[in-house]
Amino acid sequence: MTDMSAARVPSIRVTAMPADTNPYGGVFGGWLMSQMALAAGSLASQVGRGKAVVVSATDFAFPGAMTVGDELSVYCDIAATGRTSLTVAAEAIARERNGEATVKVAAGTFKFVLLDENDRPRAVGEAATSLPKEMTNG
Repeated sequence: MTDMSAARVPSIRVTAMPADTNPYGGVFGGWLMSQMALAAGSLASQVGRGKAVVVSATDFAFPGAMTVGDELSVYCDIAATGRTSLTVAAEAIARERNGEATVKVAAGTFKFVLLDENDRPRAVGEAATSLPKEMTNG
């Protein structure tokens, strides 16, 4: 593992447990994606100020591995906005349980559509343009 000291604040932080493994004993990539989706969805709902549903997940890569007991931190940024959509870039970093060494274990992009009270797409509006700097990658 490498040392990636960063001042970023994770959208979600969780410890990998034995139930999160694949048949080979490593942490299951699907579990990583689900944690990333939870983190990205939280940001999309906060930024969109309401219901946001995922409509696509793309560009996933799994450059590193993590083991049971490692701590996963997922960092999210708004990568793009559309008329009714927000695109969220997510990066997953694992930290060894008994130390400070970290490794990037996954990265991907989620697209969310904002919904109104009738579950119909609604405009992003000014929500995305009024974001605090710490919520964006800029």
